[in-house]
Amino acid sequence: MPTHLPLDYDKRLMLFPGRSSTALADAIGRRLGVEAGHVDLQTYANGEVYCRYEESVRGADVFIVQSLAGTRDGEMSINDALMELVLMVDAAVGASAHRVIAVIPWFGYSRQDMKSRLREPISARAVARMLESVRVSRVLTVDLHTGQAQGFFRVPVDHMTALHSLASDLHERLPADAVVVAPDAGRVKLAKKFSTYLGAELAILDPEAPDRRHRVIGEVGGRATVVVDDIVDTGRTLEAAVRALRDADVASVSAVATHPILSAGTLDRVARLGLEELLVTDTVPLPPGTPDTVRVVSCADLLADTIHRIFTDDSVSEAFGGDNL
Repeated sequence: MPTHLPLDYDKRLMLFPGRSSTALADAIGRRLGVEAGHVDLQTYANGEVYCRYEESVRGADVFIVQSLAGTRDGEMSINDALMELVLMVDAAVGASAHRVIAVIPWFGYSRQDMKSRLREPISARAVARMLESVRVSRVLTVDLHTGQAQGFFRVPVDHMTALHSLASDLHERLPADAVVVAPDAGRVKLAKKFSTYLGAELAILDPEAPDRRHRVIGEVGGRATVVVDDIVDTGRTLEAAVRALRDADVASVSAVATHPILSAGTLDRVARLGLEELLVTDTVPLPPGTPDTVRVVSCADLLADTIHRIFTDDSVSEAFGGDNL
């Protein structure tokens, strides 16, 4: 009689960091009890990116952690990080991985999610097509600039939010009458969620006021305020918001943003604002010389829990009671 081959086997979870997210990937690995895998990543003298896995990934669920952001040492740009991620996915698929999941804590290009002028690309969609062209199985990301960017993918997208973690960290340091402030109309939904988590009132800044200065909609005078945005890049939106709130005689201003992009010159601009604190996550590493007023809440637990749920085919939405859209 022929011997039947066993149909059951132990799946393997393998975690690999890209160069823009090494520290976060290591923290995720510690939470999962999995050591980050070995992969040779280089940038050649002519600028080409090279990738080679130094161990077998055959039959494994491969999770690649890479934010689409340049490294703080200048070794890689955002476009290098994107190309590195694409090549890492392609190499894992070509090496017979069972599934390849791109863990993209900060989805660069997500702000370019629509055409605002003629003859522009929809760059977020183009990035999605690039990843799908190398057969990525799934994408895991945190606090997209606009949630509808999920629709650019045909593969499953797990869109997690760090707002719970940020609100929990901030809650004990705020007075009971604190007000959450949306810096513009586009951030109202985000700020509303954050104010709900904190149990605080909501105010909105209107940048279209006739005198070209932001008008505050809501009662903020004499109260602690928290400006909420998804990113801090140049800091100009935050600067305008703080100026308007100071004019409204608030007691103090803090700020919260998931992604600390902090382009060149931003730290100096933020330092001049006199914030109580700027609360961010580690989806993007902080630059050297970041002041103590910038406080970091790690996304490692959030991402590790989600990775575990994906690996075990458990419900991802249950982690947030369905509030991970």
